[in-house]
Amino acid sequence: MRSSSIALVVSLLFSVPVLSADTLNIVFTGDILLDRGVRRVIEHHGVDRLFSDGIDSVFRSAQLVVGNLECPATKIESPVFKRYIFRGEPEWLDTLRQHGITHLNLANNHAIDQGREGLMDTRQNILHAGMIPIGAGANMQEASEPILLASEPRPVWFLPSLRLALENYAYLTDKPCVSQEPMDSLLQRVFRLRQADSTAVIIVSLHWGGEHTLEPVSLQRHEAHQLILAGADILICHHTHTLQTIETFRDKQIYYSIGNFIFDQQKVLNRNACIVRLQITDNDLKTETIPIEIRQCTPYIADSYRKK
Repeated sequence: MRSSSIALVVSLLFSVPVLSADTLNIVFTGDILLDRGVRRVIEHHGVDRLFSDGIDSVFRSAQLVVGNLECPATKIESPVFKRYIFRGEPEWLDTLRQHGITHLNLANNHAIDQGREGLMDTRQNILHAGMIPIGAGANMQEASEPILLASEPRPVWFLPSLRLALENYAYLTDKPCVSQEPMDSLLQRVFRLRQADSTAVIIVSLHWGGEHTLEPVSLQRHEAHQLILAGADILICHHTHTLQTIETFRDKQIYYSIGNFIFDQQKVLNRNACIVRLQITDNDLKTETIPIEIRQCTPYIADSYRKK
């Protein structure tokens, strides 16, 4: 599909915001889990407990907030046969929206934990809560389409992709699925977007890497560099549950993994993470790394940042 056609389809489906401000602020978070230990916090204290004042303040500073929803949010219970299976309640999504989250990425290895029907129901539930689901669709073509996050002050495209094999789930491109196309195809998408508009901001988000590790492997570095060379402006990635290397390549930032956001893992390795704030004008792109500390499933702005 040509880039102009993509923009039209996405605009019609998702009402792409046309923002008049000179600066567009977008915040990206890591993994959001609504099950296991997080479920217990919600059941005892409510969903609001998952949002600290510092996080709310950062979210209020942004027009768009993109999170990675690391579970289906559905009443459908059709668990896939694997070790870790998650499911959140769809009514909890309303509170995520109330705290400023506008987009939820489903291109990860847990979005399909309750089967293909659960995935598509989650997508509808996100829409019903007033947010935009990304990275999933009725087939691979739909799931992998670039998303136009905003058109002003210049076009901002977002391309999420799962780079891991799904556990006990067949890769079927004509069935409901998450974005999981081959890297060659993803590179071509980025290249076509760049050729169509030299001024656009192109953001790639990959769900990849070795869990609980602090460094990417050489293949990840190679693929990240290829995406930058193809035209991407920045990579903001996750899956490892850790804060990994932040690399500058050709003056472009690569966040190999920004870590968890709302999550129940208690080791220091898993509790230190970051969120990323982009400030976009018609001729500039500024990136800010905001460190966070996760305590009892709730992310807090790190003291080192608050004291700056």
